[in-house]
Amino acid sequence: MVRTVVAGLDGSAESRAAAEWAAREAASRGLPLKLLHVSEPVPEPMAQAPLLGGETLQYWSEKVPRDAADGIRLRHPGLEVDMQDVAGRPAEILAEAGRDAELLVLGSGRLSGISGFLPGSVGLAVVAHAEGPVVMVRAGEQAADEHEPDLAGIPAAGTPFRPVVLGLDTDDPDDSMIEFAFEEAARRETALRAVSAWNLPPYYVYGLSLDPQYHDEIARQKAAELSEVLRPWRQKYPSVELVEVSRSDSPGRQLIDASREASLVVVGRRVRRRSFGAHIGPVTHAVLHHSAVPVAVLPHH
Repeated sequence: MVRTVVAGLDGSAESRAAAEWAAREAASRGLPLKLLHVSEPVPEPMAQAPLLGGETLQYWSEKVPRDAADGIRLRHPGLEVDMQDVAGRPAEILAEAGRDAELLVLGSGRLSGISGFLPGSVGLAVVAHAEGPVVMVRAGEQAADEHEPDLAGIPAAGTPFRPVVLGLDTDDPDDSMIEFAFEEAARRETALRAVSAWNLPPYYVYGLSLDPQYHDEIARQKAAELSEVLRPWRQKYPSVELVEVSRSDSPGRQLIDASREASLVVVGRRVRRRSFGAHIGPVTHAVLHHSAVPVAVLPHH
């Protein structure tokens, strides 16, 4: 079965931005793009209303992905674009579509007044349950936003890509996350910035340690751990410039700060099967809400 890049589409500005991002990603990977429009069932009384009849609903359900597909074909000649309209619960259908997709791309509304996302309940539910990579793209995202500024200080599609940022936990590194980040950096011919943030032990934070060199010792140890985790990947991807960042700080804050000069942020979500549902973790949750650029979330055990 041919793998595809799938973009969830609902006609909103954020989903259109996600579809455009997905089209660029599919073209760079040499894969087809599927635009998936999910229509929630309309209650029977509304479906019988003159302006919301079955024919009207069917027309708009087909028009949204068709118009988007036509526009993408014009802007991305040669890209294979498929469209599909499915009725059902969006979160469930999108998560299922992501199971067999190379990548699932969703839109996310932009926060008012500051950089970042406003992930809706559907997007968060998909991220929390998807079994493959999910990328959240903010409304208004442009191709030029991924690139370095030109001589006039304006981001332009003709300049090099900004770095890819990887959030890495050296205590529990996941190979699929690391490989995904290196592949994205290699495809963009840009640097990979691996960020590992850590916290000092409580007894040091509260001033109970009398050794002034203790912080420096821990810092060296953590930096060495990061280098050791990445050592085989440096060898596997020699063409990718790797920048290692190991600091004592909040992981979420470090990644949000790094996102301001990035083209993509890659984070993980630990798969936990619990009776009260799946969760995405506090760091990923913070990055999803406040990253300045698209965020790729990879599930791992």
